[in-house]
Amino acid sequence: MREAERQIRRSVEVKLGLLAEGGAEVIERMADEAARALGSGGRLFVFGNGGSAADAQHIAGELVGRFMKERRALPVQALTTDTSVLTAVGNDYGFEETFARQVEAFVKKGDVVLALSTSGNSRNVVKAAELARERGAVVLGFAGRGGGKLKEVADICLVVPADESPRVQESHITAGHIICDLVERRLFE
Repeated sequence: MREAERQIRRSVEVKLGLLAEGGAEVIERMADEAARALGSGGRLFVFGNGGSAADAQHIAGELVGRFMKERRALPVQALTTDTSVLTAVGNDYGFEETFARQVEAFVKKGDVVLALSTSGNSRNVVKAAELARERGAVVLGFAGRGGGKLKEVADICLVVPADESPRVQESHITAGHIICDLVERRLFE
């Protein structure tokens, strides 16, 4: 078997494992929470590090712009995009505060946050999720590797049954796309 084929098969196996472990139901519940918040004047905030930061921006872009439907823009913000805020907070308060400081500034009761961490243990992600929960937001988590600390903090956590970051992130963006689709359907059909 060629290496590319092996990796594609592994990606499919991970997604089938996610499905077998009830991932579709978890994704539906996450979409319900996001649609509820966005439909009642709340906002959705998305954040993560590295590839998860890119996924956070991707999800926000689909919902601010459009995913599959022509519709009004939705108030979704990736907390990964303002380099001035990220570097100022990182410099002045430490990297662990990069997202928590923004949660303090923007998140209120009735909002939803989607925290992404392939390990489930990224300290800055977990700290922001904890603060969001304290502020009355619903916390959604995307994790892998058993869920880590994020699974304990999140109200709803999608735990991808894999240890390899690329396979976890592939499942995260699949779930993100499904959430975007379901949010559009719930709010605009």
